[in-house]
Amino acid sequence: MVDLEPMGGEKIRCRYCGQLNNVRGEAGQARCGRCRLLLSDEPHKKFADLDKYAYIHPLDSRALAALKNIPGIDTALKKLLEVTGESAIRVIFTASAVKVTPKQCPDLYAKLQVACTTLGVDMPEMFVQQNPMVNAFTGGVTKPVIVLHSQLIERLNDEEVLAVIAHEVGHIHAEHVLYITAARLIEALTNVAVAAAPVAALVAQLVSLTMRSALLAWARRAELSCDRAALLVVQDPDVIGRTMMKLSGGTFASRVDYEQFLVQARDFQKNYDEKALDRFWADIINAGLTHPFPVWRVAEIMSWVESGEYARLINGEAESAAA
Repeated sequence: MVDLEPMGGEKIRCRYCGQLNNVRGEAGQARCGRCRLLLSDEPHKKFADLDKYAYIHPLDSRALAALKNIPGIDTALKKLLEVTGESAIRVIFTASAVKVTPKQCPDLYAKLQVACTTLGVDMPEMFVQQNPMVNAFTGGVTKPVIVLHSQLIERLNDEEVLAVIAHEVGHIHAEHVLYITAARLIEALTNVAVAAAPVAALVAQLVSLTMRSALLAWARRAELSCDRAALLVVQDPDVIGRTMMKLSGGTFASRVDYEQFLVQARDFQKNYDEKALDRFWADIINAGLTHPFPVWRVAEIMSWVESGEYARLINGEAESAAA
């Protein structure tokens, strides 16, 4: 691995991945030669035995409890993935995307290691897929696979890419993968031409309309928990905020005032809490989306930080709060 150029012999160990770097110039602007994250003397918390219930969002807990109360849901979803073939996920991406390894996209591999070692998760396979949509997702059941879209990597800086990877690793740590894979499969069958194929009829037989509705409603709320998992890895709320700003504003985000974006997020949350009509429209529109609104996600993560729960968890003071 190639270290950065020497700065009078000064060495700085990366707080994220542990790489020892020789740096030149301003240490605060230097990046690790392995993971490409900014070097700093600040410590980076690693969680030896993180309880998922310490960070799971209450909306996620309630929606998952409602989902699990549906008779036969686990059996139906496992049968669905057995029929459609979990192995197909790996075959598709091995054949059509770039697999991330220590030698292929090594900085992405290092970021995946950072996220996994921070949250205490075994390393999954990860792929980069050419896709103009700014997105990433996790699939599989027994062997999860993370997929990053190429446009996402090109749009975000290194810290923001780490946040996205950590979000996906959060799905694995929070044991979302069975349900999230089924939800994404159902969305695909609903939104593309394959919905007319025989497999769609099979899905309809295996998974009832009630199951599908509850599953997709939970999947949106699960994203809020994984935003918290991402924050536990990057350990800077503004990284999450700026990532969401880029998801909201695209390439125009470079001209957006971040502080005003945070004001917008707080205004949205305030109106949602206080105005029934705003809450009605937000819930109705969001029900048709795969993820919560990015501005909403910013408001939620900032509320979690301001509540003191994030600091207590980072400082080892939080207790499990299973719903």
